[in-house]
Amino acid sequence: MNLFRRPAPSLDDLILDAPHELPSESLMPTVARPAQVFVRGQGSWLWDSEDRAYLDFSQGSAANSLGHSPQVLINALADQSQALINPGSGLHNRAQLNLVDRLCQHTGSDQGYLLNSGAEACEAAIKLARKWGQLHRGGAYRIISASTGCHGRSFAAMAASAGAGASRFEPLLPGFSHVPFNDLPALHAAVDAQTVAIMLEPIQSEAGVIPATEHYLKGVERLCRELGILLILDEVQTGIGRCGTLLAEQQYGVRADIVTLGKGLGGGVPLAALLARGKACCFEAGELAGTHHGNALMAAAGVAVLDTVLANGFLQHVRESGLYLGEGLARLAYRYDHGQLRGHGLMWGLTLSDDCADAVVKAALHEGLILNAPQPDCLRFTPALTVSKSNIDEMLLRLARAFARVRTAQLQCRKGIAV
Repeated sequence: MNLFRRPAPSLDDLILDAPHELPSESLMPTVARPAQVFVRGQGSWLWDSEDRAYLDFSQGSAANSLGHSPQVLINALADQSQALINPGSGLHNRAQLNLVDRLCQHTGSDQGYLLNSGAEACEAAIKLARKWGQLHRGGAYRIISASTGCHGRSFAAMAASAGAGASRFEPLLPGFSHVPFNDLPALHAAVDAQTVAIMLEPIQSEAGVIPATEHYLKGVERLCRELGILLILDEVQTGIGRCGTLLAEQQYGVRADIVTLGKGLGGGVPLAALLARGKACCFEAGELAGTHHGNALMAAAGVAVLDTVLANGFLQHVRESGLYLGEGLARLAYRYDHGQLRGHGLMWGLTLSDDCADAVVKAALHEGLILNAPQPDCLRFTPALTVSKSNIDEMLLRLARAFARVRTAQLQCRKGIAV
């Protein structure tokens, strides 16, 4: 027996060079992060503290809608910071009024409210729906959502999501039920006299980029109208041009009573919005507030992002780039025997042939490519809406090398070959 025989390497050992471990005792370990420390970014690129460049096709999980440090956002923040940052949520400011007016005008909404994050916007939508239920539906309060949805990690949003980790924080807020996504009969069967709203994402991003079918979402809207309940669309990830239209609901030809926005609205800074239409506009003074809600600095960023997205030709570029990215990913998936490709615009999910998504993300990082894996068998691609075809081509080359690296490592692991 050879007592000095080296153990078979793990998949990570074979994929990666040994990373430089950085001290992290002071930072709560709430997110699994790689060792790199990033110091600057421009467009689709990030640079770490060792000045290595990375092509970023995650963009803060779709938050950086215009890419890293776009000049239009830098200018808006600089100009606004010299004039007024936060007069207080109890006072009007010009940027706040400007952004709310433009959002309502271009989405066909009647009222809007600015918040800090998508989770906050979803919490506010839940509050608004329950207030509406007291006024118009005899105190109804229950909200039905999809069992694989994700609406945030604060308590009401987490209860609406019922994600895998929610049980660690029980008891959750009551009044929520969950049914399978894209299943109209199950949804209809779940509605009762205490149901006030149905809350859905047009595309379930965290579940693996799973779009609602047009038949399903139109059926949900029709069901809400027939039963006299509200439709809430969580467009935190799909809104502000991500899917090739300002809102994803426009692609489906539906109209929600309440819409939540976040992520891409701020272009990388903390900004979200709650939009309401018709009778759903029922908040009164004192029922929704926050120290930084609607502050001038973040609202100015939102105006800059919205103006850019609405500029002539911008959404057409998103649609064309999205098709180009989808075609390239489909070719790569076929070459490496991976599975289904799903998405719209510049939001794509690629199902892999096995649960190797984390390994691919690590291998891609080794190749200078930043990706995200919402599920063990799925990669998610949410590049900047300004991404170029040359960026996409470079991403596909780096992803191909990552796939090859993982495949080689898997074969070596099966053979027990030490390196």
